[in-house]
Amino acid sequence: MVNRAHFVILVLAYRLLVSLSVEAQHAKESYVVYLGSPSGGDAEAVRASHLQMLSSIAVKSDEEERPSTLTQSYHHAFEGFAAELTEEEAAALSGHERVVSVFRDRALQLHTTRSWDFLDAQSGLHAERLGRRASGDVIIGVIDTGVWPEAPSFNDDGMRGVPARWRGVCMEGPDFKKSDCNKKLIGARYYGSQPESAASASPNASLSGAAPLPAETAGSPRDTVGHGTHCASTAAGAAVAGADYYGLARGTAKGGAPASRVATYKVCNLGGCSSSALLKAVDDAVSDGVDVISISIGMSSALASDFLSDPIALGAFHANQRGVLVVCSGGNDGPTPYTVVNSAPWILTVAASTIDRTFQSSVVLGNGNVIKGVAINFSNQSLSGERYPLVTGAEAAGRYTPVSEASNCYPGSLDAQKVAGKIVVCVGTNSMVARRVKKLVAEGSGASGLVLIDYEQKDVPFDAGSFAFSQVGNDVGAQILGYMISIKNPTAVILPTEDVKEFKPAPTVASFSARGPGGLTESVLKPDLMAPGVSILAAAMPSTDKAEVPAGKKPSAFAIKSGTSMACPHVAGAGAFVKSAHPGWSPSMIRSALMTTATTTNNLGKPVASSTGAAATGHDMGAGEISPLRALSPGLVFDTTTKDYLNFLCYYGYNDKLVRKVSGDAEFACPPGGPSPNLIATGLNYPSISVPRLVSGKPVAVSRTAMNVGPSNATYELAVEAPPGLSVKVSPERLVFSRRWTTAAYKVAFATAAGVSKGYAYGAVTWSDGAHSVRTPFAVNVV
Repeated sequence: MVNRAHFVILVLAYRLLVSLSVEAQHAKESYVVYLGSPSGGDAEAVRASHLQMLSSIAVKSDEEERPSTLTQSYHHAFEGFAAELTEEEAAALSGHERVVSVFRDRALQLHTTRSWDFLDAQSGLHAERLGRRASGDVIIGVIDTGVWPEAPSFNDDGMRGVPARWRGVCMEGPDFKKSDCNKKLIGARYYGSQPESAASASPNASLSGAAPLPAETAGSPRDTVGHGTHCASTAAGAAVAGADYYGLARGTAKGGAPASRVATYKVCNLGGCSSSALLKAVDDAVSDGVDVISISIGMSSALASDFLSDPIALGAFHANQRGVLVVCSGGNDGPTPYTVVNSAPWILTVAASTIDRTFQSSVVLGNGNVIKGVAINFSNQSLSGERYPLVTGAEAAGRYTPVSEASNCYPGSLDAQKVAGKIVVCVGTNSMVARRVKKLVAEGSGASGLVLIDYEQKDVPFDAGSFAFSQVGNDVGAQILGYMISIKNPTAVILPTEDVKEFKPAPTVASFSARGPGGLTESVLKPDLMAPGVSILAAAMPSTDKAEVPAGKKPSAFAIKSGTSMACPHVAGAGAFVKSAHPGWSPSMIRSALMTTATTTNNLGKPVASSTGAAATGHDMGAGEISPLRALSPGLVFDTTTKDYLNFLCYYGYNDKLVRKVSGDAEFACPPGGPSPNLIATGLNYPSISVPRLVSGKPVAVSRTAMNVGPSNATYELAVEAPPGLSVKVSPERLVFSRRWTTAAYKVAFATAAGVSKGYAYGAVTWSDGAHSVRTPFAVNVV
């Protein structure tokens, strides 16, 4: 009887699984269908051809089956479309002769101003004189969460008319009018609600489970998150004197290219960013006439698949083909290796660094000792006011709560009666509980403040609002715990935050900044360079959360944010700055200028360090910290051509047919050699070098071609930074240029030497004519 019942249960379970499998197979999801280079024709004709493709694969079923819906059509920079498809329909389309790739419309995530003054100071050059070379005709497209047009950073006072070549629009919405655009904010688009599959992929999506609305009727370009406004003003915000965040970071806020124009493309909300909308935004931005695209968005490094199913890589490739520089954030999954994203060679990938300002929240102990912590808080505690008892989380553990959980301020772990009116001291030995959660736990339990002992992310000040909060490292934390043990009734106060300028050392690589090598290929050194991304003051939408606004204050027009999201628009602004001085330069020439002139020393004159304190490597910071003023006159550049990128795709492993579809060049043929990581390293004319495999006894030679963009009759001498155990020989050792725009080729041969260690070794090849220093970093993996 038992066996029979068991059998029946198995049969029913099997039928249920089959039923669910069939149901899933016929469920509609949003997919992107990528067709490669545009085939030509007007928008209606292209859309009609996309609808015809959809109808050709429609699954015949009962009359209640929902037909496939075309949600986006791409035809400017590249061709393709987004549609709601079943798995079966997506599989059928992937076999179509015109199709390059089909992939789910995944949810991408946001990677979330003294910084420019700091960069200028680090360059050692005269900013005012060199800055006059910039013009106002460069247009930066910011693909993000939209814009808050009333922010003073988008004031257009004194600006000339909008460039005649601009073809974009200022879309209207219920809360956004055409008059919200001006000569600074010259365009604003939005792309409606996220497709259902993309929204539901994010646990925070506000429209999860809702049917997508037509792009032309839903939403508004207005920013309801704050991320896009911050990024846009960082890239090209007008100078705003007296900017601050409730008294902190006071000064003049400005973008990297304050004379440039901004166009915003809203593809994200709090729930994430739709891949299909992002592709449409890139397609529109190229057609609108932008010069630079800034994308502070990416997928998790754990989800990276391949370049032809990565929406950012695809859009960026075709934008680059049409002369548009695409700058992307490298991600916030650091400091773990192999976490950098947006690592295609045609993308300028950005890491994040600190600047010479920190936000100090001091803890004053009852014995008078002052412990300097880091945080942003606007508490009302003071030296002349009440002293608060100190208690550790372990001492305040709730009944039946493990001490380890209470020590970490786990939700529900503290006994409110033991905590009320006291300052709680918690540790951060479990990274699963974020600082925001710990703060809410302490505040919700009635604590008067929280001291967090945790080295992780100590370089990124946490904004606790009006709640007294300070974060200290383990060594300093030991002093606090020692004091608490030494006295019967320990007390303390946590003072409101003060900003400390000219902090040293700076820059350092931010702890959260994603590290290389790239997960898809180690043959290109990523990230490319780094820029300020910690505690950046820029424009924001006014906060509607009372907990974020200090008592008696009005919501701030500025915010302090951290992330590679903040570093990315710094580089986009720098790229626009260089473009304005050199309008004829290609995207790769601009990237080269920024990389080869980057700095690798801090404000103490010592090598830039990682967040761990060790010397930063090329996989931490790429070529180094951007120096926009130096990039105006780089001396030499490395021009990476579209053919270089197509050869990269061949060596990566894509066949001739696919690469021809991507390029639009019916005559293109892959070079001999087949898939080969080392052929990527040796043949791609990139301003850095990465050799993924160097075997003892088998040297690897890398070729590069430099172009002179400086004076005629220039001679560049060689200097090599070679790590122990690695032989680096360059031929020739001198580059001679008779005229501007002429080129010279050289080879760098890498071989193992005595005392070599396994793993990556780092160094650089530098060319100098006495006035210019052209540095190309390298990373070589000895196996």
